[in-house]
Parts: sequence; structure tokens; C-alpha cells
Amino acid sequence: MSVPRRVIISVVSDLVTDQRVHRTALALHSKGLKVTLVGRRMRKSLKMPDRPYEIKRFNLGIETGPLFYALYNIRLFFYLLFNKADVLVTNDLDTLLPNYIVSKLKGSVLFYDSHEYFTEVPELVNRPRIQSFWLAIEKYIFPKLKNVFTVNDSIASIYNSKYNVDVKVIRNMPFRSHMKTSPITRAQLGLPTDKKIFLFQGAGINVDRGAEEAIEAISGVDSAVLLFIGGGDVLDDMKRNVELLNLQQKVFFLPKQPMEVLYQYTSLADFGLSLDKDSNLNYKYSLPNKLFDYIQAQLPILASNLPEVRKIVEHYGIGKVTPSHSIDDLRKSMKSMVSDDTQLALWKENLKFAASELCWENEEKKLFDIFKDVI
Repeated sequence: MSVPRRVIISVVSDLVTDQRVHRTALALHSKGLKVTLVGRRMRKSLKMPDRPYEIKRFNLGIETGPLFYALYNIRLFFYLLFNKADVLVTNDLDTLLPNYIVSKLKGSVLFYDSHEYFTEVPELVNRPRIQSFWLAIEKYIFPKLKNVFTVNDSIASIYNSKYNVDVKVIRNMPFRSHMKTSPITRAQLGLPTDKKIFLFQGAGINVDRGAEEAIEAISGVDSAVLLFIGGGDVLDDMKRNVELLNLQQKVFFLPKQPMEVLYQYTSLADFGLSLDKDSNLNYKYSLPNKLFDYIQAQLPILASNLPEVRKIVEHYGIGKVTPSHSIDDLRKSMKSMVSDDTQLALWKENLKFAASELCWENEEKKLFDIFKDVI
């Protein structure tokens, strides 16, 4: 009996809410590979759920800034160097360098999964020296890569044009089978039962995600409330703003949840919000996880006018694209969505078809094709 191939998948996240790496690990594990998923443990990390594959999380004592990335990459390098792996899967530019070096030293097959347009994230665009460091790594390694995939067509096209590398697309979609009716009720979570709920969820509720505008817009929509689920840089400021505006009965906050619980909470809402702004190239070409979570929960979507998001919403006819992020435009869109029962019924019908197509069960087949030579 042959020994199963060993795979090490590495990422900078704390793993608990990272849906994409979990699905990749689960898929490779299902093919008989011995998978270890490597990430980090943070002070506020949720408890790691039981997983069928191995988990390794580094506790570095520092969580942000250049020193964190230096320490994490050094720690990851030595972990990869001294642990056997036939296959290395590196997620995003901030784990690529140690994976690339070790793959050359040990002859491991390297796969690169780019979750975003990394060098254009807002944390880097205003820090040219740090941005140039990551860009130098990208320029040196990317043209040498053989097995690359990313989250959407726009980012794949950019990388193909820059480096003449064939970049495949695996979109961030939940399992269709995981989206079930929630045993949790709105009342149990302290949410109103007589209002429509607009849901804004995500692990990164940060600047330029449209969250602040959504709060002001919902204040003028009598028949609806706004629910945030997740965490992010602007969350504390948003909570203070809700108190200043006396909107505690209009805007509700729930903390970050493990993905299995998040799916249940998502299904309690009526509409989903995806309002990222075109403030940087990473956001412009993003295709957020929450978009597909909303689709699987069959929530009509109010979305910003970004090319990849608009393409999904308009192609499947599952919601509205707001003309702008002005409070007036958002409020008008929200009001029309909650008041037009005929349109709502059509969106709901279209969402059934969209959910049958836009699910991990379909994307997983593409992933297996990318890894066909090692499984």
C-alpha cells in the first residue's frame, strides 16, 4: 500500500474563519492526501473547530506590522524545511517566499493561491516602501510559478498580462449542502422579528467597505434594520457612531463567528449587502466571500458597482447595483427592495438557480483539475 502524499498548506490567517483554505484542505484530504494546514493563533482567535486534517498554528506574540511578517515567514520557513511535504500550497504573497525557497531546496511541487490583488491592498497603496518590498518578491517569483490560481477572472487577467503565467480561477463559494435552515431564531439573538434585516457580514469590515454609509442609510428605512456580523478596523468607530445617532434599535452587531455558525446566522436575514468601494485596485476587482454566502442563503443582494460583483448580480438577476455610495442612493435602493414584493419574488426564484451553480461542489471540480498531477 502506497504512503499518501503529504501536503502543507500555509496562510497568514488564524484559520478559524478562513473558508477558502479550509475548503482546499478538505478537498485534498478527501482525495487521500495527508494534509496539514498552517496558520497563526491570535489573542482574540476563536476556538479551532475539529477538522479532519492536521492543524498547526504559530503563536508569535506579535500580530501586526513588518516585524510580524518577518517573524512569521522565518518561522514558516523552518517549519517547511524540517517537515516532509511532497506538495506545498502557499496562500497569498505574504507566505510565498519561504514556500518558494523550500520547494527549490527539497523538490516539492508548489501551488500558489492568490486570494486578492495583494500589492494593491489599501494597507500597502499608501506605504510605497513596504509596497515595493512585496512587489519585488512578486516580480522575482511569480514568472517562475507553474501552478497558480486566484479568485476571479479580473485578477487572473492582470497577473497573466504582467507575468505571462497561466492563472486559473477558483472562486470563493460555500458548500451548498452547508446552507441549512437555522435552528437559531432572531429572538434568541436579540434581533427584531417584525422588520426586514439587511445583513453586512465579513471578517474585514474595514475602511471603504461601505459600512458607515449603510448605517446612515438605514436610519431612513422604517421597515428595516441593519445587522453586522464580523470584525474589522472600523467596527469600534461604527458602534460609537450608532450610539451618537441614537440608532441602537436600527443597527445591531454580532461578533465574528466560526463559519459553521455564520451560515446559520446568514439565513436569518432578508437581504445581503456587499458595498466595497472602488478606492483601490484590490477592492475594485474583488469578489467577496459574503456575496456567495448570501446567494446560498438566498438573500437578494444590494451591491456596489464593481465589475466582478456587478457581473454576478446582473447575470443571475439576484438584486440591485447601487448607482453610488451616497446616503440618498443607498437609502432609495433599500426602500425599493423592501417594498417591491413582485421584484422580491423574482429575485428569490433566480437565487434558487444561482445557488445551484455558484457553490463549492462545482468549484471543487476545477480545483481537482489543477491538482490532478499530485492526487
